[in-house]
Amino acid sequence: MNIIIIEDEKPAARLLQRKLEKLGYSITSLLNSVEESLVWFQNNPHPDLIFLDIQLSDGLSFEIFENINIKSAVIFTTAYDEYALRAFKLNSIDYLLKPIDEEELATAISKFKNQFQINSISSLDFESIKRMLVNPVSKEYRKRFSVKIGQQLKIIDVAEIECLYSENKGTYIHTFDNRDYLIDSSLEVVETELNPKDFFRISRKFIIPMQSVKEIHVYANSRLKISLPTYKGDEVIVARERVSDFKEWLG
Repeated sequence: MNIIIIEDEKPAARLLQRKLEKLGYSITSLLNSVEESLVWFQNNPHPDLIFLDIQLSDGLSFEIFENINIKSAVIFTTAYDEYALRAFKLNSIDYLLKPIDEEELATAISKFKNQFQINSISSLDFESIKRMLVNPVSKEYRKRFSVKIGQQLKIIDVAEIECLYSENKGTYIHTFDNRDYLIDSSLEVVETELNPKDFFRISRKFIIPMQSVKEIHVYANSRLKISLPTYKGDEVIVARERVSDFKEWLG
């Protein structure tokens, strides 16, 4: 399979390349801008599959399709929120939301291999997608949680959260003042409601905010152990498959 990556940031492109190589796929080329991509497509056979970032260093990647009739299949790699992603669903284009999960990456490639016809890319409405992404519906992330304490409700601002964790089929907020509160939502739901720039799902058990990372230690099996200011429950471990994305999130 002939695959190329068009990604604004070179570290992110190399990270995706490593994940693809781990799955057994080699990459033909790594491109980082509209201009570079136009030159490449004019001088090379078009690939079977393109992993395509939306915002490149010199403009939106859709400019490539406006200038060259590309017949390749596309899997978008994007940080756009779920509202803008409606465009991809409407046009039957697969996408991977950053940071890219390795299991989702493997699933996307499997979907391409089993279902995606290479010549179907010509029927996709890139102009419609572009309009939605240039002026996407802004998403309001959670700013606070309300928790029930006896017969009262307590409001917890997201800035007070040291971590969120699951335990005994319940989901809890642990705050910087060393208190725990049971909430109604699952960790999976809460993950979609929090700003991914500020919060990261490090494992099935924990979501942590950037501001609570006190210390990071190398741990067994290529994992990382996080020290939080007050939480003293189970060890806060970054799952091995999320370590690379966690480091990228930290910057």
